[in-house]
Formats: sequence, C-alpha cells, structure tokens
Amino acid sequence: MTEIVHLDVADGVATITLDSEHNRNALSRQLMTELRDHLATVEQTPDLRAVLLRSSGRVFCSGADLSEAASGGMVEGAQALADLQRLIATLPVPVVVELAGPVRAGGLGLVGAADVVVAAESVTFALTEVRLALAAAVISLSLLERMDSRVAADLFLTGRTFDAAEARRAGIVTHVAPDGGLAEAVQSVLGDLRQAHPQGLRETKLLLNRSLVERIDTLRDEVTEQSSRLFGSDEAREAMIAFLNRKR
Repeated sequence: MTEIVHLDVADGVATITLDSEHNRNALSRQLMTELRDHLATVEQTPDLRAVLLRSSGRVFCSGADLSEAASGGMVEGAQALADLQRLIATLPVPVVVELAGPVRAGGLGLVGAADVVVAAESVTFALTEVRLALAAAVISLSLLERMDSRVAADLFLTGRTFDAAEARRAGIVTHVAPDGGLAEAVQSVLGDLRQAHPQGLRETKLLLNRSLVERIDTLRDEVTEQSSRLFGSDEAREAMIAFLNRKR
C-alpha cells in the first residue's frame, strides 16, 4: 500500500505531510493510522523543537472519508480521531499547522488540537456535519476549548463556510498570512521555536494544554459514542450517499 502521510526530520523540525490528493486528504483509516504512527515516532525523537503538519495538493483535509462512512460503522474512526487530538495535544513539542487549502469538518479537529495554526488568507473552513444529519461531536473535544461559545454555536449549527480572518477571530487560527507569504510566516514561527529549550517547550505545553487534555479524557467515550451512533443512522447514511452521488 502506497504511503499517503510522509515524515521528514531536519533542523529540529519533524514535518508531517498529508498526501492523499485523490480524496482531498479525507480522514480515511489509512491516513489516520499513518498519521498516528508518525506522531508516535515524533514523540520518541530527541532534540526536536516542533512538528509541522501540512498537506500537499489543494486541500488540507476534507473531513471524514464519506465513502468509508457510508458503507459501515464509524466506531473505530471516531475513536481514532479522538486519540489523534490527544496525541497532538500531549506531544512534548509544539505542533504547528500550515494551512494552504480548505479545511472541512473532521479536519478541524487536527487544527483545534494543534498549538499554532498559520493559514493563508484564501483558506476557507466549514463545520458541515449538520448538513449530513451529523454533529461535530469528536472534533468538539478540541474546538470548543479554543472558541467563544457564541461563535461556536453559529459555526456548528449553520455549517456555513467562513474565511481565515473569521477563523482567527474565532480562536481556530493563530496567524493569517498573504497567500504568497505563507511559507515565510510558517518559517518565522519555526525559527522562534528553534530558539527555545526542549524542556521549556515541553513544560510550557503541559501548562497550556492541561484543560484541553482533561476535556478529551473526560468526554472521549461520550462523543465517540454519539458520533458512531449518528454515522450509523439511516438519516446520515442517506445524506452521505446523496452527497457522494452529487460529487460523481
């Protein structure tokens, strides 16, 4: 099976690249397994200052792999996404996300769990679950820790598309860069992190993410059960099949 998530370590930074262009980096079983394995490798790699999570192609992540979801239960997928958020939040080094393309639904869970998020100004976001008879259950573990409750209600309930500037105001994005200046903005963040001591980064991240990790540990079973139940419902299955048919 061809690898669709790549890991490269250089100059104190582990770069993880999502590279599944055929399904717009959807959260397939393969993608989440490979991402988990690379993050576990990073966890054991000495002398790192940061992890850079990025994507190839035009889309950062399109959310759940609906072709997998429509054909069966999502128990394992929901649990895997919850575990990925916890792993990102508890890594001993900061996780920086580079967003050069759209982020939808479940992809926002990876963004919410990260420490620093740099987005190009043209990037768009949407929590589209409600339009497929679902709820943004598992990704609420990290996102609701980052967002104002009124803003969250608007974006979770409407499923509307919003831009990088609004994502920054909502607390989802840290920095917005001009499209032509994204790489420079990311390198600026990484340059600052390279000047920090590993122990300082590790202990500071523990302080910053304590409530996030507690939230994940407290609610993980509840939200994964809700997500699995909704993905398995007749209403959601019909909505997902209709969506996939429109794409063909």
